[in-house]
Amino acid sequence: MAEFDMQGFDVQNVKDRVVKWIQEFFEQNGPGCNAVLGISGGKDSSIVAALLVEALGKDRVIGVLMPNGEQQDIDMARLLVSHLGIKSYEINIKDAVEGVLNQFQGKLEISNQTRVNLPPRIRMSTLYAISQSVNGRVANTCNLSEDWVGYSTRYGDAAGDFSPLAKITVTEVKAIGRLLGLPEVLVDKVPSDGLCGKTDEDNLGFTYAALDKYIRTGVCEDPVVKEKIDKMHTKNLFKLQLMPCFEL
Repeated sequence: MAEFDMQGFDVQNVKDRVVKWIQEFFEQNGPGCNAVLGISGGKDSSIVAALLVEALGKDRVIGVLMPNGEQQDIDMARLLVSHLGIKSYEINIKDAVEGVLNQFQGKLEISNQTRVNLPPRIRMSTLYAISQSVNGRVANTCNLSEDWVGYSTRYGDAAGDFSPLAKITVTEVKAIGRLLGLPEVLVDKVPSDGLCGKTDEDNLGFTYAALDKYIRTGVCEDPVVKEKIDKMHTKNLFKLQLMPCFEL
């Protein structure tokens, strides 16, 4: 399915507003601080990084590459860093992931979900460790489409101090990436979860085009897909809400 018609979406206006919003966030929550973000080589981290550079200047943006052992598309992350001219650190998290999992041996059975979600949580811990050492604020790189169906790891890639793309769909994010002049290979790279070797759409069971159209228009021609999106949205709303707490 082709991307749906974004009639009414003023990409220049939205891009400019996001840049201004980032500037205002830093003025209020850390004047002079650096922006720190994980660089995966995918569209979201690439576009957030480019927005941060426009908002703050490249000298205040720090990218962190965090392969878990070998990462086949690590060159895409390095391409982005080179294209933007930002400072970067490459921290391999393999030892940390295996160190935690090895401690489980003989104590309890490790679930597949544990194996899948531990790496993004260790990546986020790594980002905050670096951020606290460089006077930083951590950028969340999730978009509205992913958040809508809970396609993120709680306290992993779903975490951060500020989120430039949280109200912008995948289709709209890609339009911003093109406007920013990012290499086409980064903007249109087939999205992958980077965890179990499948594409995002393989895991979701529907296309981002169908999801984005449903989010923006309320229309989904396939009733099976509509039901699946609705179930995922309801089931995963807790990820977007504050932790429930007892009220005295």
